[in-house]
Amino acid sequence: MIDSRNRSFNRRDFISATSLVGAAALLGMPRSAAAEPPPETKKIRLVKVPAICLAPEYLAEELLRLEGFSEVEYVSVEQTGNPDLLLDNRADISPHAPPLLLPSLDVGKPIVALAGLHGGCYELFANERVRAIRDLKGKRVAVSTMEGVEYYYLAAMVAYVGMDPRKDVIWVDAKSFDGMMQSFVDGKVDAFLAFPPQPQDLRAMKIGRVIVNTAQDRPWDQYYCCLIAARKEFVAKNPIATKRAVRAILKATDICVREPERAARHMVEKGYESRYEVALEVVKSLSYNRWRTYDVEDSLRFFGVRLHEAGIIKSSPQKLIAQGTDWRFLNELKKELKA
Repeated sequence: MIDSRNRSFNRRDFISATSLVGAAALLGMPRSAAAEPPPETKKIRLVKVPAICLAPEYLAEELLRLEGFSEVEYVSVEQTGNPDLLLDNRADISPHAPPLLLPSLDVGKPIVALAGLHGGCYELFANERVRAIRDLKGKRVAVSTMEGVEYYYLAAMVAYVGMDPRKDVIWVDAKSFDGMMQSFVDGKVDAFLAFPPQPQDLRAMKIGRVIVNTAQDRPWDQYYCCLIAARKEFVAKNPIATKRAVRAILKATDICVREPERAARHMVEKGYESRYEVALEVVKSLSYNRWRTYDVEDSLRFFGVRLHEAGIIKSSPQKLIAQGTDWRFLNELKKELKA
């Protein structure tokens, strides 16, 4: 006699398994993923920051589950007040900007870049007194912190046009992501580096002008603004999990390219952005397919030269690239995903 409880259990198993297979096919998961050993850890922790340009990282949640992570956690910088979640062992993988990664490596932080993510999310907004990067000389510019990505990105921009970011600009520490924009709106600063959804909000309010759009203006449109980075310890202990996590995020970038409407809906449904139109505009405007064609080291070298010339980093860009990057997984995935 067949036990009805076992029959019910097997039916649920079958439905669950076929659902996962269907989801994998729908999301374009490669067959090779199933042939790999399971991840060394079932838990993966990613960093959540208040920027909707990071849609692939958030869209990757279900893909990460298909990769064998039964527990996917997003740790918010806003909740902890500390951007160094990787170093605090409170997160495993995080988006990282090349201009921020290089100073971190320069002081010996155990972080490693794994792949490029996208380009084009930053826009330099300024008031009527500023019409070009050179006009920032002697002007007040807001950053969320003097050790934040906005400072290092703008420092590279200033250095690129021959100015000294340490002497020629008056930096204003606005203490937070939202504080930068509010300082600009209130007229307390002349410029700041905005990223989604700030540019969309400023355009809606008809405040300020765009001096540099990194999605459109050379040379900035030639380089990554965001990378995938991780703790070195996590990568060393969990190489299979690392590859699976990177694959999920890169597959999510492909979804953003192919199905921006779907990505935008996900952002709204998950509460990352309340306005579908804004989310859709951001997803459509960014180069999420860049990981397939651009050399990520070019971006690190470009920003590294600027920061080294300005005296912000002491080590050579090539030395920092050698000690702070690991392209094994990216190179394997490019072949596997036919990049």
